Amino acid sequence: MTTDAPSSPGLRLRYSALSDVGRVRKDNQDSGYAGPWLLAVCDGVGGAARGDIASSTAIQQIRRIDQRPTGDDLIGLVAGALHRAHDRISELVDADTSLTGTSTTATLALFDGQQLTIGHVGDSRAYLVRAGTISQLTHDHTFVQSLIDEGRITEAEARTHPHRNLILRAVDGVHDTEPDLFTLELAEGDRIMLCSDGASGSLEDERLLDILSTGTPDYATVELVRASLEAGSTDNVTCVVADVVGPEDEASADGPDTGDGSESAPSTTPLLVGAAAELPRRGLGQMASRFLGHRNGDTGEIEPVPAEVPEHAFLNDPIDPEVARYAPRPPGRFLWLKAIGVLAVLVGMVWAAGAAMWAASQQQYYVSVKDDRITIFRGVDYDVPFVSLSTAVETYDATVDSMCEFEAESLREGIEAANLQAAQRKVQELITENTCADDDLGNGTRRGTEGSQ
Repeated sequence: MTTDAPSSPGLRLRYSALSDVGRVRKDNQDSGYAGPWLLAVCDGVGGAARGDIASSTAIQQIRRIDQRPTGDDLIGLVAGALHRAHDRISELVDADTSLTGTSTTATLALFDGQQLTIGHVGDSRAYLVRAGTISQLTHDHTFVQSLIDEGRITEAEARTHPHRNLILRAVDGVHDTEPDLFTLELAEGDRIMLCSDGASGSLEDERLLDILSTGTPDYATVELVRASLEAGSTDNVTCVVADVVGPEDEASADGPDTGDGSESAPSTTPLLVGAAAELPRRGLGQMASRFLGHRNGDTGEIEPVPAEVPEHAFLNDPIDPEVARYAPRPPGRFLWLKAIGVLAVLVGMVWAAGAAMWAASQQQYYVSVKDDRITIFRGVDYDVPFVSLSTAVETYDATVDSMCEFEAESLREGIEAANLQAAQRKVQELITENTCADDDLGNGTRRGTEGSQ
């Protein structure tokens, strides 16, 4: 299972990869890849929407860059691979609507003989072991990680949080990928490990370092998977381990790795594991013999996955991790700013509509009564609380009391006019043709609201 990748001049990778369906899941939705220049792990999300298709599709696109980079733009190569995976998943969803909602995490590392360029989306992880210490290279895009960043919970509390598997970013063919991209220098003796959350969510850094500090990459991958399952992982587990070795370091040819630290013969054969290898396992299958024992002396065989997972299997976990992973994403931070922005837009729209209605109303006129006198108004004869939709333009000396009952009632209700001139003519008609008016009001003397006219 262990292979060497020549890199001359410079360093090279000696790598191994292993993926297992685990104790609870009936399907493996993880995919992994290890090659001379590329390491990658993808963890499918989607449940019924087939997360295995998303992870295997992403790996098939990402593995295309497994060749020694010839330029300086390693970040561009990694970002391009992730975007191609995004586009391909989008095409699959468009062609088959049953895949709607599928997505995958993606963590990949491109090697050029000296540097490692990391691309990362989701909660799969990359670690570096150097000089007896372990460092987490990637930053989880999860809800609980945001709580840790804000100081609301601790790392230990995050491991048991009911929403610890809820991711905030993934390659889904719908939303922008937005990967984390960075480069680091490698040195001979470094060990790189990429894994799905089935391993990192079950094993603390001290346990990871304990395993990664021992044996070959092949031995380390087997021990990581075994330890994750023994620690109670309910998820698929995928691990990719690579040693950084010098150009003169030759592996022995003593045969297959036996788990005791000896190496197999050098090879440049890429390794494809998990859903991408089209080898789904119900239980441990052919790999069961690899997990018959452990350094801690436990030689009990791991039980196979039952045909149907009993309901009590998740009683100790308030939420099924796979359900959580494709559950609705929590609202982002600064939600109050977004609310204020939406409110401001709504207020602006209401104000604009009101201004337009006001402008239109001021082009209209009507004749009515003000303080018992005939008056021409500009606007509309409607009552709105706290807002006046009309203003008096001209007030006449003629009173409504001098009008006949029919005309007086019409005035009180308001008589519409097309414009000011039409309103003035209407007033003159009311005054001159009013048989009920006194003679001294027949001349229809008028007064403007701002003075005599």
